[in-house]
Amino acid sequence: MPRFWLQSPRIALFLVLVVSAGMVYYYVGLFLPYAQQLRIAKDLDGGYSFGNDFYPIWLTTRESLLHHSDPYAPETTRAIQTGLFGRPLDAKNPGDPPVNCRAFAYPAYTDIIFWPLAVFSFAKVRVGLAVALALLTAASSLLWLRTLRYRGSTLFLAVLVMFTLSSYAVMEGLFAAQPGLLVAFLMAACFAALVKDRFFLAGSLFAFVLIKPQVAALVLLYLLVWTFSDWRKRRGFVAGLFACSGLFGAASLIVWPHWMARWLHVVLTYGNYTPPPLITYSMGPKLGPLVTAALFMVALIVMWRLRQVPATSSLFLLNISLLLALSSIMLLPGQAVYDHIVLLPGILVMATSWRRLASSKFFAVFLAGGALALFWQWVAVLPLLVFRYFSAQLFGRSLLMLPLDAASFVPLAVSAVLAYAMAQALRRESLEPVNLTRPVPNLFHAPVTK
Repeated sequence: MPRFWLQSPRIALFLVLVVSAGMVYYYVGLFLPYAQQLRIAKDLDGGYSFGNDFYPIWLTTRESLLHHSDPYAPETTRAIQTGLFGRPLDAKNPGDPPVNCRAFAYPAYTDIIFWPLAVFSFAKVRVGLAVALALLTAASSLLWLRTLRYRGSTLFLAVLVMFTLSSYAVMEGLFAAQPGLLVAFLMAACFAALVKDRFFLAGSLFAFVLIKPQVAALVLLYLLVWTFSDWRKRRGFVAGLFACSGLFGAASLIVWPHWMARWLHVVLTYGNYTPPPLITYSMGPKLGPLVTAALFMVALIVMWRLRQVPATSSLFLLNISLLLALSSIMLLPGQAVYDHIVLLPGILVMATSWRRLASSKFFAVFLAGGALALFWQWVAVLPLLVFRYFSAQLFGRSLLMLPLDAASFVPLAVSAVLAYAMAQALRRESLEPVNLTRPVPNLFHAPVTK
């Protein structure tokens, strides 16, 4: 932590509180009203906006309980659209999204997991979820720090929680009541259990993570390879994973016998109304898939190379962070900024080991650029609010979006920094097999204890 922060903790905490409050005001007071204006202009503002990502889960769960409805049926999709937009989407209206937009895209057992919430009104559910998800997101930060074995000062923890909760990605997730924030917490809890050798608990928690399989696919593949490489010790992970997943799947088949085929159909058409992943979006439809395939092959090589490292190894945790970051640019839709919460462990790796990563002057500049992309939202928001206060008549869309301009660069920057860290770590191990029976050199900076 910078020396100024340790010498003047109250001033540092006050500054972070000011920029965090400024970001919250920007999002709630400026960005959300602007987004509402866009919806009104397209006649799409007649339904729920606050809590819109959880509404399909709540509605399909409620309809299944009351009327045994199929969550993937076209009439269910139209009911979801009516609740979100005030009307079903019309293919003849050029301003409307595609008619299958907002179809229920989760595995059917998601409704089974959340069925207790269906007995409450959605107005109550979305408020309760926003509060619960904020608390779970704060807990995620602390769980990842514990998993990384980094004991930060109280000041560091307070700053981390404030920055996390006031980030655009998290506020977007809280406003939408996005289940991805719950998934991020469960994943953090899973790895906190793994480093304690509580394999069955970790596998059971990961079964819940699979309500968003696109977030967890690469990590799950690695964990399966890692488990089978030391089956006698780690088999509890697979046992917990398959026990819970099997229970969820069997219960879903009893209620909806054909849900798997219908869900896969929705997943295959999902890309028709969502932006492509960041790699494809930034490099184009021809080069993007090739780069994605190349990154996937590299990820497979690293998975195999690190299949025997213990869960307490810094290489294991670095690889998990890298795989989550790669998922954010290879698998997640480009507009799903709320899912960037999966970058949190990678950001914490960077924050706790930046001196070691910046050993190269060239890469130090690159690392500084990544940090600027990450913190740009807070850097830009206060000057923006001051300008708006004095020159409201000149305040246009380009200025309004200024704090969010670097949002799409954050996953790319985090992925690149973690890839560099992984290359450096593997190079240090290149003279010896990675069948590690000794402690792995710590990649993280010495913990701050006071």
